[in-house]
Amino acid sequence: MPSVRQHRLASLGYKIFGLCALGLAIIGAFLPVMPTVPFLLVAAWAFERGSPRLDAWLRHHPTFGPLLRDWRERGAIPLYAKLIAVVSMAASLALMWFGGAPLLVVLAVGAILIAVSAYLLSRPSA
Repeated sequence: MPSVRQHRLASLGYKIFGLCALGLAIIGAFLPVMPTVPFLLVAAWAFERGSPRLDAWLRHHPTFGPLLRDWRERGAIPLYAKLIAVVSMAASLALMWFGGAPLLVVLAVGAILIAVSAYLLSRPSA
């Protein structure tokens, strides 16, 4: 059974991890090459385990709260987020291809991006 000290240390680790993910999500809100939603989901996951106060704050945040509630309740992703993600992945793959990346790398990355795109598009839209 974990001691109180181990529990506090784990909570601190989750808080730090969540704050880092939240910081990356905020950066992603302003930089088009950086995703926002995946980092936001990671932050919510970490706060849920490490800080009820930060978890509640994030769930009730006017900007981020609705995205998280849609994801938790229905596994839904906003249509605009899906569109931006798929277009960004296609543009990244095109840049790799035209930038002269080795064919094997382009094919491997392309397969991964197709799988991620299929998953995103299979989710309900918020």
